[in-house]
Amino acid sequence: MQTKAILTQADVTRVLDAAQQEADRQGWNITVAVTDDGGHLLALRRLDGAAPFTADTATHKARNAAVGRKETEVFEDMINKGRTAFVSAPLQGLLSGGVPIIVNDHVVGAVGVSGVKPDQDVVIAKAGVHALDAQA
Repeated sequence: MQTKAILTQADVTRVLDAAQQEADRQGWNITVAVTDDGGHLLALRRLDGAAPFTADTATHKARNAAVGRKETEVFEDMINKGRTAFVSAPLQGLLSGGVPIIVNDHVVGAVGVSGVKPDQDVVIAKAGVHALDAQA
């Protein structure tokens, strides 16, 4: 039987704090979501000034990165490059800003960010993911 790494509540808090610090540093009002490897929401933090819809969008981005096992930018690029049939996949929020958390080549969760431009969402999500680098 195999064993697997999982995100603890301390890990989740570290991710949220790092993402918020990056957003605050940039002056961006965002929402950040963290899921487990199955895409189930572990935590959500909506910063002051972030639009209400960003809560759902960030959650969907995190879920898609977790269950898709890749950054959601890949899905957005696929659609933008002509594979429009992919929009009928049973996923929502196929937009940049979802980044999987990978430990020992296994996805253990994901971070989703919504609220600013797509490349800025990615910067914040990756800041959250990198907060765990020192722990890995």
